Parts: sequence; structure tokens; C-alpha cells
Amino acid sequence: MTDLKGVGNALAEKLKKLHIETLQDLLFHLPIRYQDRTRIYPIGQLAFGDEAVIEGQITSCDVQMGRRRSLVCRLRDDSGSLALRFFHFNASQKKQLEAGKKIRCFGEVRRGSTGLEMYHPEYQLIDGEWQVPDNALTPIYPLTEGLTQNKIRQLCEQALDYLSPYNLQEWLPDNLREQFQLPALYDAVTYLHQPPNTANLEELKAGVNPAQYRLAFEELLAHQLSMIGKKFAQQKDQAVRIPAVGPLYNKLLNNLPFSPTGAQTKVYQDIFTDLQSGHPMMRLVQGDVGSGKTLVAAMATASVIHQGFQVAIMAPTEILAEQHYINFSNWFTPLGIDVAWMTGKLKGKSRDHEAEKIASGHAAIVVGTHALFQESVQFHKLALAIIDEQHRFGVHQRMALREKGIHGAQLPHQLIMTATPIPRTLAMSAYADLDCSIIDELPPGRTPVTTIVVSDQRREEVIDRVKVACESGQQAYWVCTLIEESEALQCQAAEDTAIMLQEQLAGLKIGLVHGRLKAQEKADIMNHFKQGEIQLLVATTVIEVGVDVPNASLMVIENPERLGLAQLHQLRGRVGRGQAVSHCVLLYKTPLGQQGKARLSTMRETADGFKIAEKDLELRGPGELLGARQTGMMEFKVADLQRDKALLEQVQVAAEQLYHHHPEAISPLLARWLPNIEHYLSV
Repeated sequence: MTDLKGVGNALAEKLKKLHIETLQDLLFHLPIRYQDRTRIYPIGQLAFGDEAVIEGQITSCDVQMGRRRSLVCRLRDDSGSLALRFFHFNASQKKQLEAGKKIRCFGEVRRGSTGLEMYHPEYQLIDGEWQVPDNALTPIYPLTEGLTQNKIRQLCEQALDYLSPYNLQEWLPDNLREQFQLPALYDAVTYLHQPPNTANLEELKAGVNPAQYRLAFEELLAHQLSMIGKKFAQQKDQAVRIPAVGPLYNKLLNNLPFSPTGAQTKVYQDIFTDLQSGHPMMRLVQGDVGSGKTLVAAMATASVIHQGFQVAIMAPTEILAEQHYINFSNWFTPLGIDVAWMTGKLKGKSRDHEAEKIASGHAAIVVGTHALFQESVQFHKLALAIIDEQHRFGVHQRMALREKGIHGAQLPHQLIMTATPIPRTLAMSAYADLDCSIIDELPPGRTPVTTIVVSDQRREEVIDRVKVACESGQQAYWVCTLIEESEALQCQAAEDTAIMLQEQLAGLKIGLVHGRLKAQEKADIMNHFKQGEIQLLVATTVIEVGVDVPNASLMVIENPERLGLAQLHQLRGRVGRGQAVSHCVLLYKTPLGQQGKARLSTMRETADGFKIAEKDLELRGPGELLGARQTGMMEFKVADLQRDKALLEQVQVAAEQLYHHHPEAISPLLARWLPNIEHYLSV
């Protein structure tokens, strides 16, 4: 960058903050909006809020004293007049802007004490003849401290002067560009930095100009190629081959009080095909709340441990890990299989005992939290890692568990489960390296949940409703959501709510669960709730996943507007697990913002996890939904997953074509858009 005129070390450091280190970075540092300075507007036609170029003659220029001292110049043309107001000025500027001078200005029209005004407009004095206005729209770039629009415009102009079709290499073959109607890269970049005055400003603002599409297409294509590359690389790795379903699988199913659904059986067949391949399975199993993902994981587990290997089940929270531990123990202990338990809170002799069972292979199944990938935990023969709600784990955490696989060149199979349905947009892009299976059928006996949205001014009515439900033999949850970003405050709110409810519902047995309780305390309270000894459970969002109490038919969620749609959907999934008609009450605080209204109305209108996920993506954007997976991978320079989702199917087709017919273009495209790709491909 220091080769450019006017760029010294200090400016280079500022540019680095904007991730601009090369000429190419500068060319792809695109304007966020444009100003139209190509037309001169009559002053008489201006309205509040307009951004415009005007010309006229200064009729007066005086310093006005008020709450703030300001220089006010009156500017007139044939159609009317307007004031230019400067709060920061000096004596030479006052002299420069004296009555009689001709001036051209650009600024935003505001309402002021004299009528319409422009504050601190950009201006130039006109000597002699009026000058022709600009012939291109004026770009407005993202900035950082110490960098001005004028400076970045000058640098981009220098970069464009240097640019030619030869030094910005076109890597998309002509036939592919024709197929998808894409302009040349050189033309697209030039157009976006200097759009002609005929350009459609609304189209540019919406990000749907063909030049914008061209760059978004190429960036999405690079990401798609990286994911396909990752998938192909995995297919070269070796994993243990599981040749048969095995008798343990049949014993497991015969011991169950129910049969797997058709959807569960179909997804298990996908998994078993992967396990037979001799290459590491990388399969994502999606299933809405309560669809029975855990049983599918258990079916896969039975096939793997029958061959003498170990299976690890990793969950992001202790409460979810405990639920898995209980389920797997209930299913496998009667079959003579030992299940080990490993979390960060397990200490001393208990931890040593569990670690020894895992290292010796005595425990065929290991359930735990992040503690499973700590160095001190050694596996005997780990052949399958089941990762629940994997979007909460970072890239490095998944790698660490993968590296604990069985010895030598063989890597463990990975089965990734989520009850947060992934919008199709993300599945096609961020998860393109995984094979996906969907459990699209709920087990029989699940009851639809009616969702009611109520202002917290009707709190007393809601409390009465809880009383009636519990006195009729049902159980209920009362969920206190996050207050700021503090677990301590969240737990305090839950404790205060429990005390308040106990006072108002004196005849009910009320329990309290939050993140600061010890694991055993949480387990005991949850057990009392399951047994029906607690009628109302006050909880924080720790109960979001993994809690299954069929008799609980009512849930109240306080301040639901603070939560994302996916989390609300997860919480709601804790009820409707038995035969009773179930309800979820969203008790919101007024006034509700636009986003809050949109979320709550979506929850009231649909229970379809995939529709909810799409709406969540629309409201929150991909960054939040992807969680730790998106670190570094999905930070787009130009593309926007929500805006450009219509391009994704075309991008998939183009990626396949490049892989098979133009492999020489792949590395340069990855280098252009994903210079740090090697780090991510290894995950």
C-alpha cells in the first residue's frame, strides 16, 4: 500500500484497521452508499432531508449569537433562498464567504431557525463561469478514525487508474459468466467505485445492481469452493469401517417401550451408510424440538460399540449433558454397557475414576461437556463423536475432539445434531461441507402447543392461570430470561421471581433452577420436578434444551422480546410432550420495538422450526445464528447471505462446474477472497 502516492506508514496502519493491506483490498473496499452530485437543484424545489448540490449568490453573511455562535450565509438563486450555517469557522472563512460571491454547495437540507438550512455543507467558490457538475455519483466509503472520505476516494481513484483487465485477473470462464449473465470483474469493480450519473440509486442502495451481484456471486462462489474442498479432503481421510448393524442395535430397540418413527429409521440408514464407507462421517442431523434425535444417536452408538469401539457424546451445557447421560444410561446400562460422565465441575477422585474408565476402554460410552476435549482426557478407541447443538462450539474445540480419535491415520466419525433448524440459506453455504439429514416427523403423542402473547400488565391473570393449571394436576415452567449479559443478575432475577410467586401461590410446591447451582443440586431439583413433587419450576434459560417432563403443559416466558426466535422455539419445546393440551405464554414488557413485535407474532403464528429459523435469519442475520462456526469463515466483504440468497443455487452449480472443468481457477479464487482458508479447511 505504501507504493500509492500519499500513503506513509501512519496511513497504512489506519487502512489496516479496515482490512486494507493490498491494492486488491482497496478495490474490494466498496462504497456503502452514493451521493448524487451530478445535478444542480433549484433551491426552491428542495425539501427537508434532501441531499443536493445547489448554486447561487451569497446575499449576506453574518455571525449570529445564540446558544451556539454560528456563521450564517444567505444563498439565493432564481427559484428561492436558503441559509448555510457553520458552527466551526474562522475569520478567513467569513471573509471568503462575503456577500456577492458565487458558490456551489453540497449538503443535507434541515429545518433551522431561518427556515431550510444546510449545516457545514461542502462548498467551492465559483470564479467567472459556472462549472459543469460531476458526471459520476459520489461514493461514500466505510471509514475508520483519522481517515476522511476525500482521502479514501483519492486512494481508490489511484487504484482504479492502476487497474486494467490484466492486473485484476478474471478467473470466471466466459461460458460460466454468460450462463449466469455476469459482467466482467474489471467492469463491475470500476462501475461500483464510479457509477455513472445514469445509475439507478435505489438499485445500488438495495445491493441488487448487476455489478454488485457479480462481486457477491464470486465471493459466495469462493466460500462454496472452500466448503466443497473441505468435503473432498475429508473423503480422503480414513476412519474405522462399521460393517454391520449388530445384535446390540436390535437389543436396544427391543427394550424400548416404543418404536422409532419412519423418519428416525431413514436418518439412521443415512448414518449407517456413512459408517460403512471407511471415511470419516461428517453428518448433520436436524430435527425440530422433540423429533427424537437422541434415539437416532443411540442407534448409531449401538452399532459402533458392538464392534469394540468407543462413542463420545458432547453437549454445550451441563443440563443437556446430564439429560443425555440419563437417557444413554437408561438405554445401555441394562444391556451391560458402562456409560462414563465427564464435565469441568467433576473433581478429585470422582474425576480420576471416570478418566480411568475412559482411558482403559471400560466405558464404551462417554457423555460430557467441553471437558471431553481437555488434554487430560484420553480415549481408548474413540470411533464416533456425537456433538449436540454444535453451533455453540468453536472450530478449535471440534478439532480437539477429532484429534482424540483412534490411533494412527484413522479419524473418528462425527455426527452433529441440532434442534435449531438451519435455514436453507445457511445450510447451502455455511454447512455445505456436511451431509445433512432431517428428521421431519414428530413421534406420536406430541401435542401441539398454543402460544399466547400477553403484556406484563396482565401478570396477575397469568399467575392465576398457573395456579389453576397446577391445582388441576398439571405442571408448569416460569422462565426468567437474560438480564443484560450477566449470569449473576439472571440468577438473582430468577430467585426474586421464585420468592414473589411463592408468596402469591402459597399452596404450590415451587422449585428453582439456574446456572449457578451445583450440578447435583440442579439434577435433584429436575428429578423432583419429573417425579411431580414440584408443581411449578422457576428457571433461567438453562432449561432451553434437554428437559423432558411429559406432565408439564404450561410455560410462561418473561421478557421474551429479549430472546432470539430459535431460543424461544427451543424453550416452548419443553411443553407439549404429553397428552394434555399445552400452552406457552409470552409475557412481554411494553412498549415493544419493531423487532420484538415481529418475533412474538412469528411465535404465535407458527410452530414450524424451519419457518421460525428463516424468520430468525431475516431478523438477526447469519452472524448470530452461526455462532462459533462463523468465526472467520462467514465474514463477507461484499455478499450478504440474506440479501443474496437467490444466488446460492446458481453458486452451487457454478462451483461444481469449476471443480470438474476449470480446477485451475479454484486456488486463485480462494486466495482472492479467503486468504486464510488453510486454517479453516483443516477443521
